[in-house]
Amino acid sequence: MTLEPYFDSTLDAARAGAGWAWEVLYRDLAGSVAGYLRGRGAEEVEDLVSETFLSVAKDVHRFKGGEGDFRSWVFTIAHRRMQDAWRAKGRQVPMLDREDAETLAENNWLGDAEHDAMTAMSLLEVHVLIDHLTAAQRDVVLLRVVGDLSVAETAKVLHTSEAAVRALQSRAVRDLRKKNLDDPSHFGAGERLQD
Repeated sequence: MTLEPYFDSTLDAARAGAGWAWEVLYRDLAGSVAGYLRGRGAEEVEDLVSETFLSVAKDVHRFKGGEGDFRSWVFTIAHRRMQDAWRAKGRQVPMLDREDAETLAENNWLGDAEHDAMTAMSLLEVHVLIDHLTAAQRDVVLLRVVGDLSVAETAKVLHTSEAAVRALQSRAVRDLRKKNLDDPSHFGAGERLQD
């Protein structure tokens, strides 16, 4: 979804602290950001989305550009938060006493079964479709399809050239089509990537 003619006034209102404007910006992008993060296998997606939008709120006064630039900027922040979380996880050694460990285990076992099942199904479907792609191809596919970013916006997020994005996209589409021929139940998975 795009805000098109209302973007500039909404962004100005958000910069001035209008709650309604932040809600509009969040509603417009949070689902796509969460979808991108889930598709990349991030843990604690809701936390990462929150961290992303806290960073956006903190630095929005520095942002310059139009709506497409804003979307790229938000996805760049989300991408960095995800990388930070992976790095931090690699260095974390949890120190839990018995009571904390029991509480953590109980909370992980007693979740919202319907939500967990629906999330697992949609993640499984995405992973089945893109699992065979390289990490760079998956980034391009998720940003282009889930994030609904243009080639130029995707290039900004990934700090690469538009030509590199097009090449990765082309190889991903070719690989998705080949997989579709091998497994017709996924037919049409690569169609949304066309410019």
